Amino acid sequence: MKQRFEYLEKAHVSKVGERELREIKDDEVLVKQLTCNICTTDYQQWMGLREHQGYPMAGGHEGAGVVEKVGANVHTVKPGDLVAVAHGGGCGVCANCRVGDTGNCLNKPKEKHRSEDGYLGEFGFADYNIRTEKQIYVMNPDLDPAEAGYLEPVATVCRGMKKLRLQPQETVVVIGAGTMGMVNAQVARAYAANVIVSEIMPKKLETAKAMGFKVIDCNEKDPVEAVMEMTDGKGVDCVIVAVGATKANEQALQMLKKNDGRILLFAAGYPVPDLPYDSNVIHYRRVEIIGTFGAEASDYNEAAKLLNTRAIDVSKIVEPKRFKLDDCQAAFEAASTPGMYRVCIELN
Repeated sequence: MKQRFEYLEKAHVSKVGERELREIKDDEVLVKQLTCNICTTDYQQWMGLREHQGYPMAGGHEGAGVVEKVGANVHTVKPGDLVAVAHGGGCGVCANCRVGDTGNCLNKPKEKHRSEDGYLGEFGFADYNIRTEKQIYVMNPDLDPAEAGYLEPVATVCRGMKKLRLQPQETVVVIGAGTMGMVNAQVARAYAANVIVSEIMPKKLETAKAMGFKVIDCNEKDPVEAVMEMTDGKGVDCVIVAVGATKANEQALQMLKKNDGRILLFAAGYPVPDLPYDSNVIHYRRVEIIGTFGAEASDYNEAAKLLNTRAIDVSKIVEPKRFKLDDCQAAFEAASTPGMYRVCIELN
C-alpha cells in the first residue's frame, strides 16, 4: 500500500511525499493515523532553529490513530483500538535498557537512522504507519485523537516529576503557561501539589485561569515578589522552568525557599539561554538543579492513565483550527506563531 507523508525538505519548506509501505512483521502493528500534533521540536526545525536535526525530515511524534492490522505475535492491541505512539524504546536488552534508561540505549545507532529511501524521522505526519507493539498504548476511545496524541508530552512531564520528587502539598511554581507549562501544571496538580503559574502572554494567562490555577500576570506584578507575597515570604519548594529563557532561569532561583529548594529545567531554548547562578549560593542553600529529557516505558504508562482517566485535561491546549496533510506548510506557519498551543494535523 502507499503511504502519504509530510517531510521538511529544508527550513521553511514542508512537502508531501508518497512511498510504498511494506508488510508488517509479526511484532508490528499497522496504524491508520488520525492526527499528529506539531511539537516545538518540529516547528523550530521548520523555522531553521534546529538545523542539527538534518534533512529530509519526516518528523512528528505526537500521533494517535486506529489499529488497522496486527502481526501474528501481537496480543496487547487489536484492530479498531484507538492508540497513541511512544517515542523511541531502545533495544530492551543492553545494560542501560535493563535498568530502564532506554533513551540511552547502547545499541542505538551512532548515526541518525535513515529510511531506505533516505528520510530521517518517524513519519508521524503520515496517513498510515507501521509501529512495533511496544511503541503503542491503547487510549480511551472517548478522547479526541488530538488529545490522545499528548501521550508523549505527558510522559516527558511524568519523567520530570519523578526526577523532581514532587510530594503532595508541596508548592511549585511553573514558569510559562505554554503547552508544556500547562501539562506540567496539570500533572503537578494531579500529584496533589499546590501549583502557581507565572506567565506574560494574555492568551496563556487566560488559559491558565480557565484551568483553575493560581496565576501571576508578569505584566502587572514582578513574579518573584508575587511568589513571596503568596508564600508569606517563605518561597516555594520547587520551580519548573517550562520556557527556555535566561530570565526564567534567574527568577527560578529567586522564587525558592531558603534551603533545599529544587529547580527542574524542563525546556530547551534556541538560542541557548544562560544559567546565571552563583555556585556559592547553590552550595550554601543546598539548591538542586535538575535536568530532564525524554521518557521511559513506565512514564508512558503513567501518562496513558492520566489521559485515559481524565485526571488531566488537555482539550484547552489544542488549537481549534485543524489542518489537513496537504496543508502542512500552513500548519507549520500557524504552529510557529507566538502564543499558539498544539496545532493538530488531521491525517485521515
